[in-house]
Amino acid sequence: MVQVECTRFKVKEGKSAVVDEWLQFLNDNMKDVLVTLEGEKMYVETILREHKDGSEYLYWYSVQGPGGIDVEESTHWIDVKHLAYWDKCIDNTFRPEELTPAVVMIPQRVRQVMQ
Repeated sequence: MVQVECTRFKVKEGKSAVVDEWLQFLNDNMKDVLVTLEGEKMYVETILREHKDGSEYLYWYSVQGPGGIDVEESTHWIDVKHLAYWDKCIDNTFRPEELTPAVVMIPQRVRQVMQ
């Protein structure tokens, strides 16, 4: 069974430029990023960015299959650097907000490939 998640995280005050650097790092190294998704059984992962009411937020949207490893378990250099950016940028005093999927629209032919 695939797991669909969307979670909102708050960016630490004054870290917007580091977030720019982080997202550029991921885009510049997409070939290696995609390799790490294989072990996580991550079929889709998207980071969305929002500026609202004077604060900045990042949303992680993902579609993941069963049995994948957690990014925290990875020793791949991309994941190590990704988590270092996370520690620099994500405000751990803000409780992440899980959005509840109301409708998941994935065609059957795509679902079959995900299993």
